[in-house]
Amino acid sequence: MISAIYDRRSIRKFSDMPVSEKDITEIIQSGIMAPSSKNRQPWKFIVVQGKEKKHMLEAFRRGISREENKNALLPRSRQHIFTAKYTVEIMENAPVIVFVMNTLGQSILEALTPEERVYEICNIQSVSASIQNMLLTATEKGIGSLWICDIYFAYAELSEWLNTDGQLVAAVAFGYPKESPQARPRKKLEDVVVWRI
Repeated sequence: MISAIYDRRSIRKFSDMPVSEKDITEIIQSGIMAPSSKNRQPWKFIVVQGKEKKHMLEAFRRGISREENKNALLPRSRQHIFTAKYTVEIMENAPVIVFVMNTLGQSILEALTPEERVYEICNIQSVSASIQNMLLTATEKGIGSLWICDIYFAYAELSEWLNTDGQLVAAVAFGYPKESPQARPRKKLEDVVVWRI
C-alpha cells in the first residue's frame, strides 16, 4: 500500500474501457473498512454509470448555471466556476462516478451548535478516510481516480437528484487512466512537521 500512496495521481483523462462491477465493489469495500469515529461508519456510496450519468450531469450543469447567474452558494468562489465546468467534462468521460454521503450529516446550510459541529467534523474525517482507502485501492488495481469537491457548485441540484438521506460530501471518478501525470509538488517535511520532545 505504501507504493500506492506514492503512485496515486489525480486522473482527469480516462479511457472508455469499462471498470468491472467486481473492481468497483472491491474499491467500495475498501472504503467500508476505513476507521470511523466511535465506529459510526457514517458513509453511503451511490454508484452512477450509463444513462443515469446523463441526468446527474444535467443537474450539475444546472447548479453551475445558477452559481454564475443568481443565488450563489459560493459567491466568493466564482473564479473557480471554470474549473467546475471542466470537472463536469471529466465526469462525463469517466466510466464510473461514486457519490459519497455522510449519512449522519446535516445540510451544509444548517446552523450547528459547537457540539453538533464537532460531531460533524468527526464524521467528515471518517468519510474522508473511506475515500482515501478507495483511491489507494483503485491505484493498486491500475484504475485511475479523481476526488471531486467541485460538486459544491451544484450542491442543491445534486442533492435533489441523488434524493437520499444524508449530506453530500464528495464524488469520486473512476476509470482506466489515459494519462500519466507527474507527481504534484509537496511541501517539505520540515515545513509541515513540528517535533515537541
